[in-house]
Amino acid sequence: MPARTPHPPRTAPTEPAGASRAGLVADAALALLAERGMRGLTHRAVDETAGLPQGSTSNLARTRQALLELAVRRLADREARVLALHEMPDPRDGLEALVDALALATHRALTRNRDLTLARYELALEATRRPELRAHFDAAGARFREQLGVLVTAMGSADPPRHVLSLVAWADGLMFSCVAGSFHAEAPGLQEVRASLRELLGGMAGR
Repeated sequence: MPARTPHPPRTAPTEPAGASRAGLVADAALALLAERGMRGLTHRAVDETAGLPQGSTSNLARTRQALLELAVRRLADREARVLALHEMPDPRDGLEALVDALALATHRALTRNRDLTLARYELALEATRRPELRAHFDAAGARFREQLGVLVTAMGSADPPRHVLSLVAWADGLMFSCVAGSFHAEAPGLQEVRASLRELLGGMAGR
């Protein structure tokens, strides 16, 4: 059986020198969502986690809705960097290269960035109860789905919308199972992720 990757210890999000206050607040909100869940997300807790004076978060995002929207936007930006779909190899250059790149991106989300994935699940569930948040959450996800659609189309997919749904469902199922579900104790190794992706993408491309 391929080696599995143990979960790394949690670390607080870091910001480069000169980072904006909005970025600090949003990162602190995401960290709180991963650690304490939706109930633990308060303006005061964000101030404390971000190391900011009391009232700083309220000045930036006065309502809870505004704070959640700020967290969703930051989540989309950070997940885009983790997945880096814009840096994927051209699918026409070979299926194996694409599988390697997608497997690496998925494995990063499962291991070094698992807290970010936990925060996404918290926000996704909250969006089912807040229609106004759902619009922001769906818009952020559409950016990822569009990029994935370009990849599967170039790969030779005969039905890109259906194949995008299958890929997203596979990735979401894997991440939920390994981050919050019955396989949470250990994340699969990179080669395991790659093998599953190879089977899935190979079937879509007929190879």
